[in-house]
Amino acid sequence: ADFDPIRWLDRALIRLCTKFGDYQKETPSSFSLSPRLSIFPQFMFNLRRSQFVQVFNNSPDETAYFRMMLERENVGNAVAMIQPSLISYSFQSGPMPVLLDATAIAPDKILLLDSYFSVVIFHGITIAQWRKAGYQDQEGHEAFAQLLKAPHDESDAIIKERFPVPRLVVCDQYGSQARFLLAKLNPSVTYNSDNPAPGGDVIFTDDVSFEVFMDHLQRLAVQ
Repeated sequence: ADFDPIRWLDRALIRLCTKFGDYQKETPSSFSLSPRLSIFPQFMFNLRRSQFVQVFNNSPDETAYFRMMLERENVGNAVAMIQPSLISYSFQSGPMPVLLDATAIAPDKILLLDSYFSVVIFHGITIAQWRKAGYQDQEGHEAFAQLLKAPHDESDAIIKERFPVPRLVVCDQYGSQARFLLAKLNPSVTYNSDNPAPGGDVIFTDDVSFEVFMDHLQRLAVQ
């Protein structure tokens, strides 16, 4: 039989949670991991969805290239490949890290995603409309001009230091290029969701969310 990497990862994660988790047998709600391990299931969730495991939409050459780069890079870069960093920019606060989740999208925010192979600057729909109207070039809107510039300065710094040079994608909410961000986010809000946040985004996928993944993991770990 062919080797199934996702099945192997799932079994390894269940074994680890069974061995190191704190729980009452047959009671999934009692399950917890120590702070040092608490982020590990999320990391494995993103690994399962990454181009290192999922070969759909990639040629064999691309898959081989991605895996080769993962093996030769240092830990920091490898972590960015598997679980990209997401930074949010808004008028309310300076640049701040946010969860890799669909709920991070808001019409009045700019998101900067660094997945090592690509850097994505994503403008919320309100920001995009203001930019297209040229507010950043008008007197009295210097703060908006600075808000637009900040993620570009950060992306320039990332690209300057990295080899091979990552692909830069600049996109707007609901635009065709937005898929480069949406593909990396936890699909906590999909077309099946009851109450999506107003102004947020919906991810059209049948992939399970991290919450559903954790529910299944906890149920299997406590058996």
